[in-house]
Amino acid sequence: MEQLWKDPQKSFEERARDLVGRMTLEEKVSQMVYNSSALSRFGIMEHNWWNEALHGVARAGVSTMFPQAIAMAASFNTELMGRVAAAISDEGRAKHHEAARHMDFGIYKNLTFWSPNVNIFRDPRWGRGHETYGEDPYLTSRMGVEFCKGLQGDDEKYLKAVATPKHYAAHSGPEADRHHFDAKVSQKDMYETYLPAFEACVKEAGAFSVMGAYNRTNSEACCASPTLLQKILRDDWGFEGYVVSDCGAIQDIFKEHKLVPTPEEAAALAVKNGCDLNCGFIYPHLVEAVKKGLITEEEVDRAVYRLMLARFKLGEFDDEKSVKYAQIPYEVNDCEKHHELSLEMARESLVLLKNDGMLPLKKNKVKTIAVIGPNADNPDALKGNYFGTPSVYYTVLQGLRKVAPDVRFIYAEGCTLTQPNREASWHEKPTWGFAEALAAAERADAVLLVTGMTAEVEGEEAGVTAEGGDRQDLALPGMQPALVGAIARVGKPTALLNMTGSCVDLREVSGQVNALIQCWYPGQFGGIAIAEAVFGLISPSGRLPVTFYGDLSQLPDFADYSMENRTYKYFKGDVVYPFGFGLSYSDIAYSGLTLSGGTVKAGESLTASFTVKNNGALDASECCQVYITDVEASSRVPRWKLCAFQKVRIPAKKSKKVEITIGPDAMTLVRDDGSRVLEPGAFRLYIGGCQPDSQSRELSGKAPLEAEFRMV
Repeated sequence: MEQLWKDPQKSFEERARDLVGRMTLEEKVSQMVYNSSALSRFGIMEHNWWNEALHGVARAGVSTMFPQAIAMAASFNTELMGRVAAAISDEGRAKHHEAARHMDFGIYKNLTFWSPNVNIFRDPRWGRGHETYGEDPYLTSRMGVEFCKGLQGDDEKYLKAVATPKHYAAHSGPEADRHHFDAKVSQKDMYETYLPAFEACVKEAGAFSVMGAYNRTNSEACCASPTLLQKILRDDWGFEGYVVSDCGAIQDIFKEHKLVPTPEEAAALAVKNGCDLNCGFIYPHLVEAVKKGLITEEEVDRAVYRLMLARFKLGEFDDEKSVKYAQIPYEVNDCEKHHELSLEMARESLVLLKNDGMLPLKKNKVKTIAVIGPNADNPDALKGNYFGTPSVYYTVLQGLRKVAPDVRFIYAEGCTLTQPNREASWHEKPTWGFAEALAAAERADAVLLVTGMTAEVEGEEAGVTAEGGDRQDLALPGMQPALVGAIARVGKPTALLNMTGSCVDLREVSGQVNALIQCWYPGQFGGIAIAEAVFGLISPSGRLPVTFYGDLSQLPDFADYSMENRTYKYFKGDVVYPFGFGLSYSDIAYSGLTLSGGTVKAGESLTASFTVKNNGALDASECCQVYITDVEASSRVPRWKLCAFQKVRIPAKKSKKVEITIGPDAMTLVRDDGSRVLEPGAFRLYIGGCQPDSQSRELSGKAPLEAEFRMV
């Protein structure tokens, strides 16, 4: 009998069906766990599906470490995001083929990357928020689409790698409860906020895999949900790839969610409803589940077919000479070009939140600088989580010394990240490091305070917090606020460089310093980018992808998944720094807004044209943002929402004409039942360097351009 699966002239679909049809039930089931067994009689090697690529190839040795996802979101630069993702998949391909050449088919060596994380960062307490692209569905969608495209490549036949948007769906804490939590989400919030990024990644980018979440959503386990996996993902969106469970999530179905009593029933429930691959150890029970009649072998075949189709699309069963991505040389890994790309992204991610004129510092005027704080020389503050091993890195202190070798830097840690002291049992004072820090500040012309957190403080089911990686408040941890106050009282010009992956209550500390830059977890070259910003070699151009609130009393309960009073779109209180906000060293002015028409037909796009001028003495990048308000909506809508953005480079004293298209999706109304409609009426556009709220206007001293149009 002809073995069609070996014939490269046949379609991948034909080959996958043929191969699955030749397997025994036991062989099929062996392919449905993340560490799939070898199929010796077919000459097929073992296959481990687990790999990570959140901001670089992770956990597989040396690779280029790009800024953490939340930092890349702050760039508001989709083109740059695409180049970063392409570089990551280049390195992934190179590392995979070299590992296979040495017969290493183990974990973190394959081409199925469990990235990106496109969950909505709806609450600042969530420890994993820095893995995401922030709180806005549109920004998350645009970044997620470019990341998926960059990973999977543009070849007509083969996938470069498989992108896996996660965690589907409605998953953003509480982290400590994720294995048994039931997220109650209205249909309006589901389709308006929680699903758009997944839909875009599937329908626009063609992501060939999706990872289900641990939790339940509206009482259905996400990894066994007929609503999420069949109705929405496959029936409505036309998804043809495979679904993988989060690690241990199938066990949760019977052990934590208690939806069924046995592992056989949990495995059967998940596969029947569309989860094809188990990161965990429950799917081997499928053999017994078939014997008991809990699931048919044909239903198992469907899942295995999807998995084998992915492997065919990756070129695993074809001559490497015919797969262009297999020709990527190992030397691209950790190469200089990718290092430059990491530095470029770090530069674009920095968000200038305050500046009274102190920054940028002049090297010829500032001879001695005190560099103080627990993250000043902390390599962990560069990483975030899900990271690889950088061959070289620059902390803030190291970056400053490289960029300004003729300046004297006096370093003092000042305090630890979280603990009041190092030797509490020996009655060391909580201010153990203050004296050294004060001495440094007193001898300096200017002070750089480097504060923040690391993934040990905000992370995934780990860390030093009592809530499994989630945060219990928004304050800078430990003695850091007291350190900032003590140094500020010295009276020297002081800039705060804050390295966190999420919102921090900066009300008190921002009032004590002259300048403030939100630096995130900026990757292996983050220290250089920060130093360049400090000395004016670049002008910060990042924007906040999340709202910086004052305190948690303003927000709903963490476990409440309603979007009411959440994110910039629905929050009713005052904030410290708004979503979309960020300053520049240059004076950027907007003028001359015109629309392609005063009316637009339902389903058509609209073009906005305007001029952006750089009145400053430094070249600068500007993040042009477009927000839209449905003035005559028949049901609840955001006060305004981001609907377009474009990053533009403007030389000093020059102007640039910008055109931005606002697509019909921006004008859709999501009704209470989740349906999307184009409802005729009036709309208002706001265009500028930030959103049109009063706080942004006050902080920037600028108002956005405004225009109205009607949809008919």
